[in-house]
Amino acid sequence: MSHSEYPVKRISQLVSENYVHAYVLYYFGIRFDEYSEFTLEQACRDKGLNVDQVARELESPTHLRESELPLISYPIDLILEYLKHSHFLFIKYKLPYIARLVQDFKASHQDYQTIERDLKIVFPLFVEDFIHHIYEEEDTLFNYIRALDRASKGSYIPTRLYQLMERFSVQKFAVEHEVHDDEMKGIRRITNNYSVDANAPLRVKVIYHELKDFESSLITHARIENEILFPKAMMLETKVKQIFIERIRYN
Repeated sequence: MSHSEYPVKRISQLVSENYVHAYVLYYFGIRFDEYSEFTLEQACRDKGLNVDQVARELESPTHLRESELPLISYPIDLILEYLKHSHFLFIKYKLPYIARLVQDFKASHQDYQTIERDLKIVFPLFVEDFIHHIYEEEDTLFNYIRALDRASKGSYIPTRLYQLMERFSVQKFAVEHEVHDDEMKGIRRITNNYSVDANAPLRVKVIYHELKDFESSLITHARIENEILFPKAMMLETKVKQIFIERIRYN
């Protein structure tokens, strides 16, 4: 569809055609449930927005996903920066958007009333646990790997590095990481694996799409950590241990 067709379409129609449109509109200040019967042009006029700019954003392709990047070839410091940036996007943009959808969730359909209640209880707890896990990972695992990377390049204080290596282990981090690899199991159970029928309210379809898409992002993110970050970090840790052994031998 050409973006020239967007201005005359109703917001509910645009969202029904592509649920991602709800996310784009949200960050322009257009809540699809509040403006569902407005055309895009009318909604933009009400918000004081340039309709052509909004239409271009709606038409633009999906941002490059992690699975499409050649991360295996990246040096470990860039992998860490990329993962940290992904954490930032999750916490700053994606989770607040989904949390708002869940908070404002009004099922208006007997098949989804229990799901509405359960999601409003469980999702905030999931977000709290997820954010805690993210910050803990950055403060421990990421910082430890950065210290190993600096040490492999000759920049380290022997006593400080020795204390870190006595306290931490990449293999232990990897084992503990597997515990968090299925963080959305409870939400999948509540939503019956995000399954909706054709007659489900549009809000339900949008929420389920966003939850499923977020879980897909987490799966890809975890795979990058498990299959790329941890193997590289283990090799790095082995290299630094060898540096220590060589230093002791010649002292």
